[in-house]
Amino acid sequence: QVQLVESGGGLVQAGGSLRLSCAASGIIRNIMTMGWYRQAPGKQRELVASVTSGRTPNYADSVKGRFTASRDNAKNTVSLQMNSLKPEDTAVYYCNFVGFGINYWGKGTLVTVSS
Repeated sequence: QVQLVESGGGLVQAGGSLRLSCAASGIIRNIMTMGWYRQAPGKQRELVASVTSGRTPNYADSVKGRFTASRDNAKNTVSLQMNSLKPEDTAVYYCNFVGFGINYWGKGTLVTVSS
């Protein structure tokens, strides 16, 4: 059973940085898109960033210029560098791998940004 495992979450002050990483526990083939989503308390899960093979990364307007997503196809990992963090970035962050016949989610990592 393949699992995605996120790491790198934690508590940071506003203006600070964190780097999230996501790795698969097993072999996954045909991954088209690796993405990061987040869900804040009382809100719906939303797309933060996605990286599709052969395309430039896509970002939510709220994080453009502050977050950078990158993927390593050889290692099947995806990272999210988060800079200039704001209290409104506080959420559980989930990674997601999507491809032909696959759709995997991690269990999430909590990011808390204090003001």
